[in-house]
Amino acid sequence: MNGGSANGDDDAAGVAVPPAFREYGEEELQQSPAFGHGKDGVADLVIGREGDNPTRLLSDFVKVPYHLTGTLDSDPAPGLTTICLQDPTAVVTQGDRRRLSVEARAGSRAHVTTQSATKVQSMNASYAHLDATLTAESGAYVEYLPGPTILNENARCLQTTTVSAAEDATVVVGDVFVPDGLSDHEPFGFDHYHSRFEARVGGDLVCADAVDLRPDARDPRDPATVGDHEVVGTLYVVASAEPEVDALGDRIHDRLADGGDDDRVVAGASVLRDDAGVAVRVLGDRSADVVTAIEAAWDETREALLGVGAPLEGRGR
Repeated sequence: MNGGSANGDDDAAGVAVPPAFREYGEEELQQSPAFGHGKDGVADLVIGREGDNPTRLLSDFVKVPYHLTGTLDSDPAPGLTTICLQDPTAVVTQGDRRRLSVEARAGSRAHVTTQSATKVQSMNASYAHLDATLTAESGAYVEYLPGPTILNENARCLQTTTVSAAEDATVVVGDVFVPDGLSDHEPFGFDHYHSRFEARVGGDLVCADAVDLRPDARDPRDPATVGDHEVVGTLYVVASAEPEVDALGDRIHDRLADGGDDDRVVAGASVLRDDAGVAVRVLGDRSADVVTAIEAAWDETREALLGVGAPLEGRGR
């Protein structure tokens, strides 16, 4: 059975797939094929809000391995609802394809997360593709902060995130990549990891960022990549309506600089083109340290944009 689509291009969500992953997709699987039963996860969510009322889930279509039990209204930000996606399979295996789509109607507010880390298992054929598309209409505020992505030995993972925001909308995306899996092996023993993020505001491209790690071709620990570190964390704040983006970048930078009393992480923040937001990158040796730094940047962003901090207690990520 073929591990990819008929043309070798896993493009079911309209996402262009890098050539190397197209080749992986042509490899034969000894199990269910890509897009097979239980391997084609879909979560299409639409949220909306009327006036000052809480944001509600207007519609949802979910396929295993995604599972959704409802929403939570415990967030300190007014009108903001929390959506927690669950995974009853607990792991991502070769040939898995997962597509998340969040459409935030005008004025809605939502925090989208996952129940736990995403654990990508070892592979001997094909690859896994994790895709997220976030659309924010006028005045909407959307956060997507899933648990860390953990790659085990010989794993291949393509991760794509696309943001489309109105000029007065805000989208916050967090990502933590952990390359050492859960077993005792070389930290960069995975086969291939490619993460791509693109954001458009009012139709204009304001950010295109990619992390492409293939240890057999190039050592990720060279000075131009991660250096002496292992774990990579990123926070993107797409907020073109924010009048003081430079000040937001400075606040996040100062928070990260003041937040540690040692050298467990290194971090930086920069303003996106056209003052469309801020990008934050964190490097460290332990996932817990990088997650803490990303959550500190998220908390500072919340304080600046919403006037309330992030609900960090009990997240356990």
